[in-house]
Amino acid sequence: MLASRSGISGSHAVKKILILGGYGGFGARLSQELASRGYHILVAGRGFQKAKLFCETIENTEPLQADRNGDIGEIIERHKPDLLIDAAGPFQGSNYKLVEQCIALATPYLDLADGRDFVCGIGTLNDAATAAGISVISGASSVPALSGAAIRHLASEVDQIEAIEMAISASNKATAGPSVSKAILSYVGKPIRVRRAGQWQTSYGWHDLRDVRFTLPDGSAVGPRLVGLADVPDLHLVPTQFDNKPTVIFRAGTELRFQNRVLWLASWPVRWGWIKSLVPFAPGFLSLQNITRALGSDISAMKVELCGHTNDQPNQKDWTLIARNGDGPQIPTFAAILLAEKILFGQIEFGAYDASKLLELSEFQPLFDRYAIAHATQTVAAQPSLYRKVMGQDFKKLPASLEKLHTVIRDAGFHGEAEVSRGKNPLAGLAAKIFGFPAAGKHDLHVHIKVDSKGETWTRSFSGKKFSSRLQKTDRHLTENFGLFQFRFHLPVTDNGLAMEMAGWKFWFIPLPLFLAPKSQASEWEEDGRFHFDVPIKLPLVGLMVHYRGWLKPIRN
Repeated sequence: MLASRSGISGSHAVKKILILGGYGGFGARLSQELASRGYHILVAGRGFQKAKLFCETIENTEPLQADRNGDIGEIIERHKPDLLIDAAGPFQGSNYKLVEQCIALATPYLDLADGRDFVCGIGTLNDAATAAGISVISGASSVPALSGAAIRHLASEVDQIEAIEMAISASNKATAGPSVSKAILSYVGKPIRVRRAGQWQTSYGWHDLRDVRFTLPDGSAVGPRLVGLADVPDLHLVPTQFDNKPTVIFRAGTELRFQNRVLWLASWPVRWGWIKSLVPFAPGFLSLQNITRALGSDISAMKVELCGHTNDQPNQKDWTLIARNGDGPQIPTFAAILLAEKILFGQIEFGAYDASKLLELSEFQPLFDRYAIAHATQTVAAQPSLYRKVMGQDFKKLPASLEKLHTVIRDAGFHGEAEVSRGKNPLAGLAAKIFGFPAAGKHDLHVHIKVDSKGETWTRSFSGKKFSSRLQKTDRHLTENFGLFQFRFHLPVTDNGLAMEMAGWKFWFIPLPLFLAPKSQASEWEEDGRFHFDVPIKLPLVGLMVHYRGWLKPIRN
């Protein structure tokens, strides 16, 4: 049932909106825009004098003193707003006391939250909001509202989605208030649950750093800029919106690389458990950003990369946004502007929802057009996979299951079973321990293949015991790195698969004699439609170090 509130008509003048944090960084922009549209804005915050000063220069505004963590009920009853918007934050660690007060007084609610737990849990209030006859929406901001619209726009042209990666890089001149700083520091170094390679895995805030370049079709570009893993609602919401639950990664960063490096370094004491959180240090980090503001530009950027297959062919779609002239901080308010008007005019159903699926990308265009904001969707040409580069035309001779495993676009998972044998010689056991090989026995096996522009990282998990290697192309060979050891292989095609023949090895940068190299006649083949492997490794004069064999298939959820 669509919302319908008494007293709401086609005239804007009678509509009253209470905005908590209405004179803050994002709240001020939101207050100005909605006031310019003829709404009467109650600009509320802890500091009445700040609210009063703000309202002196803006028509259709009225200052109020209010604390989002206090008793808002009396203010709602006295002023009877048609909508309450929470732009104060931070929402990380917040409860639903304010939302519950709105529901109790049948006042529609909207917020600009990006706190993962807060936004993802808003649905628990759906029955109460429905019974009260109001709309309650959380996350009307860059994430998950705008990001969700961009993802759905890209997904319409991809059959099978494997991975979605998002990034936001803010201009160093953008004003980052205390709430924003506390929100970021609340998860730096903390465990973050992410969907990767068909599994829910644990990563850490501001780790998994990556350089991202933001490019538009006209050739204008920003970056590369450094971004790190951020804890946002999309990490939970987006995987659940697709049947196969693809990999979803979200990164954020400031414009200046050294600032991101400082945050990364500061994250380690949190990760190690030496300190509980970086939130108490927010004033210091905010001061550092203010001191270095002159070093940056006025350009912010956002990007969504969606990787998958269409008609069994690799397909990558990118959506990129670049905001110039300091207009980046306007963007987090756009979804709130659009959804506020939808609520006021009865275009949102009663209930409690996150904002990830409530707007289409085209609805943002009129707001983009008013600022120095350009955006575009592009199809990215698929690059040959690592094994295809190494094998050339021979790659086409591989069976389907081998081709599938060796044609991961960005990030994919495979699972199966493996049986491991270990050598009896103590030296073989020591060598196996150094390389991280699994214990003898039968194992559940999960393989995570992560692809980037330079190669692939394979993480194998044998019953939870993990070891990783890095694969790249060197000349005509496949190289596999285990720490400081590097091994080079030929990849000849066999009757039903391929073999891996040792061509050389080295420790660090020092080439080593081939006759001293570990001996391995590794092979891959297809059987019963599955990828099978057999990897025996022997050491000269020592004998068997490890032998693992088994099968894998793509994870399908």
